[in-house]
Amino acid sequence: MTTGVLIRRRRDAAVTTKSRGDGVRKDIQGLRALAVALVVVFHLWTHGARGGFVGVDVFFVISGFLITSHLLTKPPQTLSDLGAFWARRIRRLLPAALTVLTVSLLAARLIAPDTQWKNTGQQIMAATLYWQNWHLAGQSVDYLHEDSPPTVAQHFWSLSVEEQFYMMWPVLLAATVMVARLLSRRLAPLAALAVSVPLVASLTWSIIYTRSHPPQAYFITTTRIWELATGALLAALVQCAVPQRMARHRTSRLRAVLRPIVAWAGYATLAYAVLTFGSDGFPGYKALLPVLGTAAVIAANDQSPFTPNRLLAGRPAQYLGDISYSVYLWHWPIIVLVPYATKHDLTVGEKVGIVVAAVAAAGLTKRYIEDRFRRPRAARSLVVPFRWAVAGMAGVIALSMVQIGEVDRRLHQQLRDVRLAAADPCFGASAMRADRHCVAAPDQVVPSPIAAPKDMSFSYKYDCQLKLPFTGFKSCVFGDRKATRNVALVGNSHAIHWLPALQQVALAEHFKITTFFSEQCFATTARIQFPTRAETENCLHWGQQVMNATKAGAYDLVVTSERTYMTPVGGGGDNAFQQGYTSYVKNWLNANRRVLVLRDVPHPATTVDDVPNCVAQHRHQLTACQGSRSSWMHKDPLADAVRGMKSNKAVVANLTDWFCTKTTCPPVIGGAMVYFDGSHITATYARTLVPVLEPIVARAMGAKKVVIPAAAAGKEHA
Repeated sequence: MTTGVLIRRRRDAAVTTKSRGDGVRKDIQGLRALAVALVVVFHLWTHGARGGFVGVDVFFVISGFLITSHLLTKPPQTLSDLGAFWARRIRRLLPAALTVLTVSLLAARLIAPDTQWKNTGQQIMAATLYWQNWHLAGQSVDYLHEDSPPTVAQHFWSLSVEEQFYMMWPVLLAATVMVARLLSRRLAPLAALAVSVPLVASLTWSIIYTRSHPPQAYFITTTRIWELATGALLAALVQCAVPQRMARHRTSRLRAVLRPIVAWAGYATLAYAVLTFGSDGFPGYKALLPVLGTAAVIAANDQSPFTPNRLLAGRPAQYLGDISYSVYLWHWPIIVLVPYATKHDLTVGEKVGIVVAAVAAAGLTKRYIEDRFRRPRAARSLVVPFRWAVAGMAGVIALSMVQIGEVDRRLHQQLRDVRLAAADPCFGASAMRADRHCVAAPDQVVPSPIAAPKDMSFSYKYDCQLKLPFTGFKSCVFGDRKATRNVALVGNSHAIHWLPALQQVALAEHFKITTFFSEQCFATTARIQFPTRAETENCLHWGQQVMNATKAGAYDLVVTSERTYMTPVGGGGDNAFQQGYTSYVKNWLNANRRVLVLRDVPHPATTVDDVPNCVAQHRHQLTACQGSRSSWMHKDPLADAVRGMKSNKAVVANLTDWFCTKTTCPPVIGGAMVYFDGSHITATYARTLVPVLEPIVARAMGAKKVVIPAAAAGKEHA
């Protein structure tokens, strides 16, 4: 977060400023130290400071207050004034930021697994352009990537919000200056009014949008700008109070009493947020507590003996406040990269070492980069900082594009590798067949860890799945489109990952597949608990639409599969969902539809968050990425519901033996990467299951004398 904006008050200021020799307010610098400490502790010891993330909100208020105070002291009146302001921001912020981004990109290339290279490059580019918060907001609603491992640039989202504020705020104040001149009014009161409009609008939108779209609301500027505007409004109100000098003497005793009370109230509010808050429902109205608490501490400007400001005025806290911007820049890349280097979760000793390393790196950055570039040399042109900014940003973006290009070249190479591997009779699921006697696994993993995250169904390419908030209706057709036989494929993302295999079965057996997919929502009569009531009702309505479409169409078979992981409205867990699925499937049976349920596959994320990422880190010890059959298996209410019906028109296919031995579930089978994340199977591995799925589908459609290959792991296949 930004540091070092100097506040020099006029002698007649209504709020007495206790400053250091360099003119920096000690209480604000202490707040900076507290804020960055909260963020670092939260990132390292999340459970010890559940609400430590509010340190970012503290920074927002401070930045809004200091920048607006500066702009009101020297209001921008010309384009040259605006250019000078932005040039100062460039000199103050960009050298350190670009240094950290460059080092982080190179370090991630050397230390992080190649599965992280592309996402890292993309986020470094977004951070360089100060667009990271919007980039992360987009990723947060991507169901398949919302749980992706964090990159070294993820923390730049908050800096992006601030930079966007710095771009627009002086323009707003410049316009206010023009209005003040036209109306012959004082600038400060008009500035307070001008600031209040975006403040109220943003706060209102934050409350509304956080309720309906919490993942995006956490990052986007429109839900956060009110926090900086709160600091800006406080700065304007302070300026409004400047002419009231005669009142100051009459109320000085009252102020002496009120200041510590207000300061303590502000710190108590912050403490409550840190100790009790979770990220759910944030920012929204919950952010009012840390924002108003910070504003109260700044407004109090208390230096009495009985205030936390006295503790934060000490040299250690002041030094941490001085380097807080660089500490914020450095701490997160170190936290992300150390586990990749050590290949294990952070220990207590390593966490302490990270704190020391971040502070040391920040101290060097402050001395040799921040301070060096902050003050321009005499007679330098105003355009020079902008030229260097463009050159520096272009350089970081170029490095990022080189890394992204390398990943893309490797992805193209995978097409050839998959074709070659497919010719191996022991490739993929074939290695599990009892009649193949496969022993040695291939040295090469296909798709490679770097390509696996993109090895998914064409459904995603054609956008065939309905997403939150589940409004509308989508379906796509695959397979033999000229065929007269029809199969409906219904479910969430765990139905989607079967499509690559079923497409090949459809071409061989001459039928077409009509898909009815929704991410996260389930096709059931049970109500699913989503963040908003509208999403719950929309999901239920989607299930009804799917039922109507599959009952009305001439479908010879309905294939369905679900990962049931949400919570039903009213509780009840798996039992409630099983009842909902029972009711739903009975509607198909009553409409004379045959039903095939593909029992959900083992779930690695119970022990391995991201399979390709793990394989990339343990290429020569893949057992580190496997799980026990008992730990990866979970209940499937849909499969249990159909088994309980005992109908010859509704069958369950359990393919677990093609994913696990009797005891373990490996991440790579027959040289094929099984999963492209923590639960979805790769399109490549799905296609190796075609010899198993083809007879299962044929039997489900009523064929006689069908022979299903046996897996070596066990006897149960359908």
